[in-house]
Amino acid sequence: MIHFLRQVHRVWFLFWILFFFMLFYPMYYLTSRDPKYYAILNFCRKANSFLCSLFSGVVFNYQYEQKLDYNQTYIYCANHSSNLDIMVFCILCHGKFHFMGKDELLNNPVLGIFFKTIDISVNRDSKISAFRAFKKAGENLEKGMSLIIFPEGKIDDHYPPKLGEFKNGPFRLAIDKNIPLVPVSITNVWKINWDDGSKYGSKPGICDIYVHKPINTSELADVDSDLLKEKVFQLIDSKLVEI
Repeated sequence: MIHFLRQVHRVWFLFWILFFFMLFYPMYYLTSRDPKYYAILNFCRKANSFLCSLFSGVVFNYQYEQKLDYNQTYIYCANHSSNLDIMVFCILCHGKFHFMGKDELLNNPVLGIFFKTIDISVNRDSKISAFRAFKKAGENLEKGMSLIIFPEGKIDDHYPPKLGEFKNGPFRLAIDKNIPLVPVSITNVWKINWDDGSKYGSKPGICDIYVHKPINTSELADVDSDLLKEKVFQLIDSKLVEI
């Protein structure tokens, strides 16, 4: 019975995702044509995400170790266990920001328009694709666009999810561009909706997100990227272990 109700909720959630996406689509289409409108596009993504979560009974509860400066460009690094993680950051971030994600999202009926314009797709099995993606991300960071990336590279098949090994790219990029890095622990979103929800469905509830203090990278060198990666891993994992 519980499984059935969770599947019903998943269908309900998907209905609101599609409903509000279609409602906002004209604005998405217009604002995705020119980078000067990306802040407006992201405001629409924020409103869209908030409305979807509101009508589905999902609440995102953010706890900050230190207040963020939203005039500052950041690289956000988080664990990844649910499609809801995208909503988490659309609501969390302000102004100009963009995601980096797998190239399969280019064909996603909802996310495709973003990964063909503002966001960056990458084939993680291709070194050339990864090089081009991080080069583009570096250029965007220089223009003041914060980057959101999930350094695990994918949602793990294990349930309950375990924090997987991090890729090196975002940490090298943060050091190279002298951009503060913000670790984010998305602690229990997987209990609300794991992966795309197809296996276990979804349910209403409170999703707890812990935003760690930004890490200054201005005094780090390229050789420190592995240490930075390990530090971010331990910070994120420390909150996951508490749960």
